[in-house]
Amino acid sequence: MTLLELLVVLAVITVLAALILPGLMRPQCVNSLRIQCVNNLKQTGLAYRIWESDHGNLYPQGVWETNGGTMEFTSGPNCYRHFQVMSNELSTPKVLLCPADNDDRSIAATNFFSLNNSNISFFVGIVSNDNIPTLILSGDHNIINGLSLKSGLLELTTNNPSRWTTEVHNKVGNILLADGSVQMVNISGLRQIVASSGVATNRIQMPILGP
Repeated sequence: MTLLELLVVLAVITVLAALILPGLMRPQCVNSLRIQCVNNLKQTGLAYRIWESDHGNLYPQGVWETNGGTMEFTSGPNCYRHFQVMSNELSTPKVLLCPADNDDRSIAATNFFSLNNSNISFFVGIVSNDNIPTLILSGDHNIINGLSLKSGLLELTTNNPSRWTTEVHNKVGNILLADGSVQMVNISGLRQIVASSGVATNRIQMPILGP
């Protein structure tokens, strides 16, 4: 093999590597981001459980504001308020942002005082306590089911099959249940969670952007 032929072979190998390696590495990168999202949701679930243990086994959504809760804010663009009152339990607002979120939510809040919906990737399930461990408590916000939001709320039922959009984890996502577990599910898994939640309608409050 001449020097010229060797250089040609090396050039071809370099081009092929440049084309193939990014494709091989991308799934690993995506999976890593999703695992980090799961960890963030687990920390969020732990914060919920610590908070409720200090408030009569009720989540912030089931406690009036005068008693430190957020019951008055369970509609409209107030999703961030539920996390805001759990600042001591969450420790840092960084856990409220999924690293794979690409919906103008790429910057975590520096503190809980300035926290707003643009710093949050997760919806809030409007449930008061963990009497039903299969209730949907939180999860990635890229859920749709053909229904429009009503005052920032989306109703999840078996009559309107839910699905993940391509945002965040590309047609898959993570769900936090009232028992503290985090489920990594595809679209069929999401529908199964809705069907086995223990209630006919799961009302979830989305971290909507804008007024």
